[in-house]
Formats: sequence, C-alpha cells, structure tokens
Amino acid sequence: MPLVNGKYLLKNAEKFKYGQAAFNVNFVDQIDAAIEIHEIMHAPLLIQVADPALGFFAGVYDFKNSTIEDKKRGAKLVADYVINKAKDTKIPIALHLDHGRNFEVCKACVDAGFTSVMYDGSSLSFEENITNTIEVVEYAKKYDVSVEGELGVLAGVEDDVRAESSTYTNPIQALEFAEKTKIDYLAISYGTKHGSNKGKDVNLSTEIVIAIRELFLFNNVDCQIVSHGSSTIPRYLVKDLSKYGMDIENTEGIKIEQIKKAIRSGINKINIDTDIRMATTRNLLEMFEKDESYKLNKYYKFVYEYLMDNRGDFDPRSSLKPFMNEAIEGFSDKDKCIKDAIKKAVYEIMSQIIVEFNSLGKI
Repeated sequence: MPLVNGKYLLKNAEKFKYGQAAFNVNFVDQIDAAIEIHEIMHAPLLIQVADPALGFFAGVYDFKNSTIEDKKRGAKLVADYVINKAKDTKIPIALHLDHGRNFEVCKACVDAGFTSVMYDGSSLSFEENITNTIEVVEYAKKYDVSVEGELGVLAGVEDDVRAESSTYTNPIQALEFAEKTKIDYLAISYGTKHGSNKGKDVNLSTEIVIAIRELFLFNNVDCQIVSHGSSTIPRYLVKDLSKYGMDIENTEGIKIEQIKKAIRSGINKINIDTDIRMATTRNLLEMFEKDESYKLNKYYKFVYEYLMDNRGDFDPRSSLKPFMNEAIEGFSDKDKCIKDAIKKAVYEIMSQIIVEFNSLGKI
C-alpha cells in the first residue's frame, strides 16, 4: 500500500492507547527486516532516518559532514526504496526525517517522498523556533506531509544532536508553540536523554506529559506528543558487548516500565535507535567469535579491527564503512554473514518493542 503520513499512525496510537515506536535505520537491509517483523506481528511501522544518515545513504564516508546535495541524494534513494517496498505490504508505513536541522533538509525529504519530517529548532530561542517551524509546516502541508517540532532540550549526544544538560518543556509554552506552528506532533523534554547513557534510575516526569496533554485537549489542539532519547538499552546487550571486549559498562537506558508509564500518560511516538545499533554490533562480534576466518577477509578484517581499536563505538555505520554501497543496495549472498547480523538485530529489538508498547495487531 502507499506510504501513509505520520499523523495517521500517531492518531491511531492516541486513539487505541498504544505507543508507536519510531525506529531509526541506516541500511536498506534494516528496512527489509523492519517490514518483515511488522508484517509478522501485524503492527504499523514508522521508519525514520536522521539528518546525518541521509549522507550515509548517499555513500558519503564522512557522512556527519555531508552537504545538502548529498542529503538530497540520500533522501531520494531511501524514499524510493521504502516507497517501492511498501507497495507489496498491507501494513501502514510512514517514512520520517529525524532531527532535521534546517528548512533545506526538511524540504529535500518532502520533495523526495517522505511522509513526515521533523524540524528541530529546540536549541534556538522560543520565537525563532516558532518562526522556522512555521516555514517547514507551510511547505510540508502542501504535500500532505506531517511535521514534528521540538520544544525543550534533551541532554546527551546522538549524531549531531548534543547538549550538556536538559531543559524540561514548559507545558504553557508547549500549548503556545503547537497553536502557533500548527505542527502535527511535538517532541518534549521530560527526563529522557540522547545517547547511550541515560543515567541510573531515571524517573521520567510524566506530570509534564499529562499537563501538556490536558492543555491540548482543553484547547482543542490536535497535536500528539513524542519522546526522544528513549532507547531501553537492555542490560543483556551491555553484558554481551562487554564479553566481546567493548567498553560500555557505564551505559544505561530508560527502563521499559518508565516508557510504558509515559505511554499511558499521553506519549504517542517513541524514538528507538541505540538498541538496534548495539544489537547489530553484538551480532558482528559474535560472527567473528564463531568463525575466526572472517578476521582474515580484507573487508571483514577492517570491521573487527575497528571495533577492537574503538571499543566505545558500537555504531555500525563506523565499523561497516567498507560496505557503504551496501547501505542502499543491500548486502549480497556473499556477505550473508553481515546481512544476517544486521537483520537479526532488527528482529530482536523491534519484536520486543512491538509487544512492550502494545502495537501488536494494531493495523
């Protein structure tokens, strides 16, 4: 079926009281696996690509410094791929830009065929954030593309999003922001954190979520609420990666019960990224452990040596740089071991999240 806009998925999540996970992807094999597991579990799928990842999909080695032209090319490649794959499935799929840094990137994704985009002006003044977000909304609405805005600052680092400390979202400002910009959904700061270390015993301020939801309802504002920095980072994954030599003992996620409480309080979209990166890298290390001969292959050798030399970096975009063509073309059968590592990580993480967030059978 054709792609749906993000608003459609989030309205259903709000109506039927489940959490719509939004999964970041960086390889087309992840897209394939995401569709497959969501088909099996009869769940709606929200695929998202972060701003810098557009450059990765375009084959830019230094993708975090990719140009707008690189990002346009990457946006078109990934959109064409997802649109084509969606034709053969009956589950609703939306394609979203995560953390668009400026109007040009958002426009590139709308033009390419994305059905949802995020403009992140959270680091700007309140007034400038509103002005810039309105510009994105006015363009996107011409093409029936949903828009996500952000208010409040999350601490931590993820791709090119970074902040030393959090600034919680003010519910009164959230109402004003939603009313003035006409966004479809709002990412808020209520205690989550970007990156792999959320801190021990995080207690999310769901009172902020409830207050914003009540203000939206009372003022008849149709805007759903989004949780960023929400990866759960299962302890077993940390243990597995440590066993294979990775240095990530200080890694902490958001406890799943906290996320589920947030969903009950009014969160509709929950971003998941780090969990999939960790599971993929664990699978790659397990691959080398099971078959030492992979370490002798000149391409696979780079992957292993990179991980051993950079034991704190579990981002597969770093260790799999020799395979950048495969990011958009998919891994062939001759690289089945890596293809399996990527796809099995997606099955593992997404199946858990679908069940925990109660989106099972919600198509």
